[in-house]
Amino acid sequence: MGEDSRLAAVVALAQGMAAAQGSQGVWRAAALGACRALGGSFAALSVWERELGRLRVLVNVGELAEDEEEFPEGEAYPVHQFAEITEFLHERWAGGGEPDAWMETAEGPAEGSPGCRQRVAALRRRGRGCCVVAPIVLHGRAWGELYVARPVGAPVFGRGDADFVTVLAAVVAAGLAQTERLEEAQRLAYTDALTGLANRRAVDARLDEAIERHRGDGAVVSLVVCDVNGLKRVNDTQGHAVGDRLLERFGTVLSLCGAMLPGALAARLGGDEFCLLAVGPPADEVVKAADEVCRRAVESGIGDGVACGVASTGDPIGSVTSARRLFRLADAAQYRAKAERATRPVVAGRAGPGDPVVRLADEPARDADGERRRFRGRHSP
Repeated sequence: MGEDSRLAAVVALAQGMAAAQGSQGVWRAAALGACRALGGSFAALSVWERELGRLRVLVNVGELAEDEEEFPEGEAYPVHQFAEITEFLHERWAGGGEPDAWMETAEGPAEGSPGCRQRVAALRRRGRGCCVVAPIVLHGRAWGELYVARPVGAPVFGRGDADFVTVLAAVVAAGLAQTERLEEAQRLAYTDALTGLANRRAVDARLDEAIERHRGDGAVVSLVVCDVNGLKRVNDTQGHAVGDRLLERFGTVLSLCGAMLPGALAARLGGDEFCLLAVGPPADEVVKAADEVCRRAVESGIGDGVACGVASTGDPIGSVTSARRLFRLADAAQYRAKAERATRPVVAGRAGPGDPVVRLADEPARDADGERRRFRGRHSP
């Protein structure tokens, strides 16, 4: 392959990773780009999980053997079997140089290779003739490796190929770093900084999707809205640092109780307002989880407990065709719980502490002082 062709291959690899969606898409684009650039028949991308002492395969592409999957669930190898990713790599860096790639053949170690019996055995077992492996360095340390193989009978990788795969590995590392930055930015955009729960933006996005699913296949969508009682008093008498710790404790309680509902999203809407969003579980299971939230909040000494309102499409609340309506019903139930000083959840469409049935009006309830309160957020008019 000439210099122009290799340059084009590097550009194609970088563009493929940049255009990919999600981590798996990025991994696949990296392996495919490297495989094509080196004229390989197979490529894999693996990550070094230091805490588990293993190399875990993230993706396999190309001509797969019978025991290989594109995105394997549990294909991993003890890192001590592949000393080149640790000792050999360290030796190469010891003098301040750049990490090199290494080669293996089905006949035994290639010139300049550290010699890895496991790789040679794997080549023979899977009918491959040779491979070239390059470390992927991220943030100044070994992140994993890029592996490209050719079939039996194909030209064996040479020193020029090893030098080229090192360049490809550097491009892959840059793409992985960019993906990490984007994912971290997305995580922060949808995460409450104080509690680590989801934030209002995340709830809005998930609830819109949930309502669309409900309209399509009738999936039960439930929303639990909670308000921590007494937060203002805590802030005024003990300081905002104590109030923040109270909110963090309640966030933990909400997360634990949300685990009772598979796939539920626990979130802080802002201030002292929190919610649980569940898609799929029956309404009774959601009410049970909300009741557990109220109970644990009292037992944990969180403020004066919580006011909790529930609205579920699994209850007789009428047609729910928008996220705004479900939010307003849950909010109205929560305000009724606060006005009644209820110690258990108030559920829209079911008997409440003060009424035979919690009213279904789209207007929020009035608080304990009779003042009209409106839900604060995107779904308010």
